[in-house]
Order: sequence, then C-alpha cells, then structure tokens
Amino acid sequence: MIRPEVIQKFVSIVGKDRCKTSPEDLLTHSYDASILEFVPDAILFPVSTEEVSRIMALASAENVFVTPRGSASGLGGECLAKKGGILLSFTQMNKILEINTENRYAIVEPGIVIADFQKAVEAVNLFYPPDPGSATVASIGGAVMMNAGGMRGIKYGVTRDYLLGMEIVLPSGEVMKTGTITAKDVTGYDLTRLICGSEGTLAIATKITVRLLPKPKARRTLLAIYDDIDDAGKTVAKIVEAGIIPATMELMDKTVIKAVEEAFHLGLPLDAAALLLIDVDGDDATIERQSPLIAEFCQGQGARNVRTSSSEEENVQLWAARRAAFGCIARLRPTCLIEDATVPVNQMVKAIKKVKEICERNNVQIAVLAHAGDGNLHPLMLCDQRDKEEMARVEKAMDEFVEYAMTIGGTLSGEHGIGVNKAKYLPQQLSATSLKIQRGIKNVFDPQGILNPGSFLEVSPK
Repeated sequence: MIRPEVIQKFVSIVGKDRCKTSPEDLLTHSYDASILEFVPDAILFPVSTEEVSRIMALASAENVFVTPRGSASGLGGECLAKKGGILLSFTQMNKILEINTENRYAIVEPGIVIADFQKAVEAVNLFYPPDPGSATVASIGGAVMMNAGGMRGIKYGVTRDYLLGMEIVLPSGEVMKTGTITAKDVTGYDLTRLICGSEGTLAIATKITVRLLPKPKARRTLLAIYDDIDDAGKTVAKIVEAGIIPATMELMDKTVIKAVEEAFHLGLPLDAAALLLIDVDGDDATIERQSPLIAEFCQGQGARNVRTSSSEEENVQLWAARRAAFGCIARLRPTCLIEDATVPVNQMVKAIKKVKEICERNNVQIAVLAHAGDGNLHPLMLCDQRDKEEMARVEKAMDEFVEYAMTIGGTLSGEHGIGVNKAKYLPQQLSATSLKIQRGIKNVFDPQGILNPGSFLEVSPK
C-alpha cells in the first residue's frame, strides 16, 4: 500500500483529476482480457514524456511499483498491477504526432488505438500492416510491448518488423531514444527490438516511430467451406508450398462457425467442419492472378464451396465477423481461455487434431481459431472459472498441449506473450542460461525491480 503522502506527491505531478484512487476506479482497472484480477493502489494518467519521467523518478525514490497499461486487451495479465502500486494508464497519450509521406514513417503516442491509426495513414495512401484481432481497441503501445502479430502476419510480419525507434523512460526516470527514422541503422545494440516484446518489464515507451508501406490498391476475400478440418489445414500447406503468399489465411472450426453465424447471419453452413477466410491484396493484376489460383487450391484439397467477395463492403463484413469470433465464442460459457502456441505450418493439422484429442480426453469444451498461414493456433477452452474441478482439467489439458507443441518445434506464444499463466512453462523452451541472461538484462534496466513487478521473469516456474 502506498503511503498517503506519497500519493500526494504523484498528484502534484499529474493533478487530482488524473490520479484515481476510488474503489470503483481501482476495480475497473483490476483486470484485462484474461481471467486474472489484481487491484492497484492508484491509477495515473500521464499526458507527456516529462510527466512519465517525473512519475518514474518519484517511484524510484520511494520504491513504488509501477505497471504500464494501454487498452488492457491483452490476454496474459501483463498490464495488471500484480503487486499493487501505481497503474500507469496511457489512454490520454493517444495522439498521432507526425505522418511523413516522403520517408514513409509515423510518430505516435502509445495510447493511439491501432485501427484509428491505420485509418489515418490509409487516408494518405499509406499502410500500417500489423493487424491484431483486437485492433479496434488495442493500443499501439501495448502492441509494441507485446510484439503483437495478428491476421496479416503471413505476408507482412509483426509489430517488430515496422518499429523504427522509440522515446522511452527508464525505471529511474531517465529519458532515452532508440533507433532512427532511417530504413537502415546498425549503430550499437538494437535496443528498439529488445524492448519490443518485453511485456513492459524494461522501459516505458512514450513516443513510437513506425515504418509505413504504400497502401495496397485493392484486396479480395475468399471464403472456403470444408467438411473436414484436415482438408482446410492441408490447403494452407499447399498454398504456402506453392509460393503464393496471401495477406491473411484464417481458419475457424465448426464451433466458431456456429457462434459467428448465430451472431452475424452471414449464411455460413452450420454443418461445415471448418472454413478458411483468405485475403489477397496488391495491384489489380496480382489479385486477378492469385484469387483463382487460391480458389483452385481450396477446391483441389476438398473445399465443398469457395466464395469470392464482390465488393469492399463484403470484405469488411466478413472480417468484422472474424474479429468478433472470440466474443461470439465467449458467450457460450462463463469463462473462455484462449491459447496461442505456434507450430510449424506443416504441423498445424496434426496440432489441431492433437489439441482436440487432449481436450476431449480431459472433458474440456474447445473451439479452434488459427492464423493458419503462420501456424499460430488459438484453441479456445470454454469453462467456468468458479468450478475448481473443471479448471483443474483445463490446466491439465493446457499442460499437455504445451508439452506437445514443444516436441514438434513450436513456441509457447506467437503473439499474446508469457504474462503470468505461462511463466511456469518457460523452462520447457528456454534454457537455464537463457533465463539467467534475460533476468540479467531486466536487472540492468530495472535494478530495483519496480517496473511491472510479478512479470514472467519473476514468477517461479512450478
């Protein structure tokens, strides 16, 4: 608990209106998109790098824990005040500071919502590709700290691939810049890429510089329906093997299809085992060449029907349904846990079958989404966290799936991060030497351990 006189010192930095301590405010900032809850002692809403610097200098002097928070759309508890202290919310630092069309970069504050930023750059014929499913609510600062991926990862990569540099505040309150606005920069260690994906454990980004691309001239969406989920997975492998790189390839199983259809009424067949939602973008010639080829691949691997969109409005409708899939599924049970282990693309079909088998054996209800083009699986485990016996079965199923993913060359997380729940699995992927080095890096940046305490590097594996 922070002493009242220390709270007043923080109030002197941000003002009374931007320091919240009421039980209602603390409660509404005690959770994210996971099932975890940790109540902070206070929430601060800075509006400048200078304020963040002063906050961190005071926190360092008073040994107060600080946890940065964006839109709280994360799924692992990374932005929760796991040991109390200050929750530093960046919702009021949400400006686009510069869009440079000549050199194709932009500078933004961390609280800008990704979809809002994308609309702004597309208005000047530029393109920011990273596109997590939560882009309509997720902040770019959170995406940087999680190295968020999303649906366009197969063709365009992830957040790290578009990050040029940052202005950061260290736990001590010192301000530092990383990277440059140039396309090339090999001066010293790449601290920009080190901090990206660090889950808010090393530093706080207050300005973010990202690389932009020319906006694709057009896109087309294909919807392929399958009676066998294996055929959908084989289609993905065949398309990748052929050297065709769509912008997206998303897979939904029958449970997801049913939930989405009940919510959106798109005319999806409720008896289908799986569907693929595939985007092709680029110039008109590329779309006219690739769309029929992809449709042929789908039909050749057993798709019973392939539908090609006829307008941008139809594209938007189909992808709105995909973005809402998690919410549609979450209505089915009180609790929905979403996994994001990633496996080699040629192992995806096996991995989907395995996770279904594991869940059936443990009597756990499951639905499956996947960023199929890059092997990023999202098994959705439907349960009730109030039922301890059921949750024990869910944890056992999760343990088995993680162990299986490791045996086939997979990774613990493709985009959601480690957070709290996956910390116990770290030794299955990282050696003792790797963990020692990573904890050493944390100690260099944050010797007092005040920034995002209780993170994955501090949780003792079971």
